[in-house]
Amino acid sequence: MRTEHILIIRFSALGDVAMTVPVVDSLARQYPDVRITMLSRPFARPFFEYMPQNVGFMEADLKNEYYGVKGLNALYRRLTAKNFTAIADLHSVLRSDYLRMRFNIDRYHVAHIDKHRSERKQLTGRSDKRMEQLPSVFRCYADVFARLGYPVKVDFTSMFPPGGGDLGRLPAEFNVPKAGGEKWIGLAPFAAYTGKVYPLSQMREAVAEILRRHPGSRLFLFGGGADEIVALNELSAEFDRCVNASARLGGIGSELILMSHLDVMISMDSANMHMASIAGTLVVSVWGATHPYAGFMGWGQSYDDVVQADMPCRPCSVNGNKPCLRGDCMCMKAVRPEDIVDKVEAVLRRNDA
Repeated sequence: MRTEHILIIRFSALGDVAMTVPVVDSLARQYPDVRITMLSRPFARPFFEYMPQNVGFMEADLKNEYYGVKGLNALYRRLTAKNFTAIADLHSVLRSDYLRMRFNIDRYHVAHIDKHRSERKQLTGRSDKRMEQLPSVFRCYADVFARLGYPVKVDFTSMFPPGGGDLGRLPAEFNVPKAGGEKWIGLAPFAAYTGKVYPLSQMREAVAEILRRHPGSRLFLFGGGADEIVALNELSAEFDRCVNASARLGGIGSELILMSHLDVMISMDSANMHMASIAGTLVVSVWGATHPYAGFMGWGQSYDDVVQADMPCRPCSVNGNKPCLRGDCMCMKAVRPEDIVDKVEAVLRRNDA
């Protein structure tokens, strides 16, 4: 009898691939006799390092080895040698559409994600907005597997065991147990698009107040872009007990381990929100051009921990990649530093209860 083998396709972006983790992990545990292969870009491998044994990871370098139609044809030939019995396209973009077409022609069992584009258009419209909660991306991913005949209850908690990841795998300065009463707080103040980035001057005020209230805490900064590293270095130089973690950890895998030990993460609507979420950490998330209604809230996160300003133009886009309609990104500037600090305090109190 042919072994059931599911191919899951999701190439990018970083946060969207991280959002597959709760669904894939749940699927693998609920169908232990089914082989699962995750096809993604090389950066995503650390997300799947702690998966059940029936999950494998396959890299696809779409910029070089599998570039263009010729490259996709080569990738397709490689995939067909794996004897897949079902194809789950969780991306539904040009490249995955092409692969899906090839699988359909060869009569594979194929399903792809419904992105609810019409509902998203109504949510982000300039007029006649419909401010209603859309299905979460996790639900959209799970629906793909249901259509393939693998209904799944997403009951994921963390990619790490209770107690978090192994700090022994990190540099010595991070491999230090928390002192009694010490709080470990993460901060990821950047995002891919300007409309999702909180002004650094205002974030500096929030950091100062957090450290004033918790002078014995450690604040870990996350961000990988060249400009981001410079800004985070300046921030860490300004405040004691504040360290640019991303610059010293050297990769997503190590960042995930550290995130699993945080008491709270402060993040924009960004990949870091989703990374902290799958590491099992509560996130105070700051939203500007985008909105949680679009379905991109981090796994296991609460609206109680969302910080956002009510403005009639919000949200103006699903991903935050459109120019600000006002030209001033007031949706972010209107969020007060004390609003962020108060949410952080509420999470820390819940943790101590």
